[in-house]
Amino acid sequence: MDSVKEIKSNIETELNKETPNWDNLLKMTLAHFDCSTGTLHFLATNSLLQLKTQVGIPEFLIPKLATIPIGKGMAGIAAEREKPVEMCNLQTDDSGVARPSAKDTKVEGSLAAPLMHNDKLHGTIGIAKPVPYDFTESETNLLMEIGTLINKKLS
Repeated sequence: MDSVKEIKSNIETELNKETPNWDNLLKMTLAHFDCSTGTLHFLATNSLLQLKTQVGIPEFLIPKLATIPIGKGMAGIAAEREKPVEMCNLQTDDSGVARPSAKDTKVEGSLAAPLMHNDKLHGTIGIAKPVPYDFTESETNLLMEIGTLINKKLS
């Protein structure tokens, strides 16, 4: 089985459980993409994302990531645009997309994708590497597919 089919199969197996282990799901996703850091936020209200789980985020930053307004930071902008947001090097970004405290994560190559299903936003998933990195179109598409699989469980 190739690695793309394998990650989709593993994610579907986790999602088919009565109560998915969101930590495991995020860890599987990070391992597939060779990333060290990730977040999974679910839509709490029409304007706020609530942190469901995270891997690799420094403890002192978790309160800042716990609730994210739509339109703020990478996750919030991905949610607002309903499209993936990528940054080759979060540490040197000056676009204003990443919030200043995001640099404290020490990650560089970052990708945030909305969790979409039937044109409805349910949250975001974010992954990051500790080195500068441009995610490929196929990697971005796969993260979006993972988001769609998650949404089928949430819908």
